[in-house]
Amino acid sequence: MRIVVDDLSGPEIARFLTEHLAHMREVSPPGSVHALDLDALRRPDVTFWSVYDADELVGCAALKRHDATHGEIKSMRTHPGRRRSGVGALLLEHVLAAAKAMNLTRLSLETGATDHFAPARALYARYGFEPCGPFADYTDDPHSVYLTRTL
Repeated sequence: MRIVVDDLSGPEIARFLTEHLAHMREVSPPGSVHALDLDALRRPDVTFWSVYDADELVGCAALKRHDATHGEIKSMRTHPGRRRSGVGALLLEHVLAAAKAMNLTRLSLETGATDHFAPARALYARYGFEPCGPFADYTDDPHSVYLTRTL
């Protein structure tokens, strides 16, 4: 598998992210969907990666920089047919390494609180993420879980 920085200009990643947003809206109540759209992912404070297995897009993740020391994982998604195959762990390790290379000292994320998101929460816990309160522009939301770890 190969991970590449993606400028988000291709139709394949646009479809992938459109499906991601649609899915998040299906499994999360209105007001509790915090996934970024294409325009927000194209901002200069966001680095976006796609992961390919041969020529097949199998996952993506983004790192949003909040300040000189704090970043946030955004838009982490594995293709539904490839879940629990190691794509998520590969992406997470890549984002952690990139955050360290950017001299960030803290990495945080928001994910869902329902059972649907339990595998994601378990993955983050395996990599040392711990519960925290809302950060950046987030507020208390019973449908969200906030996690963070030092780097």
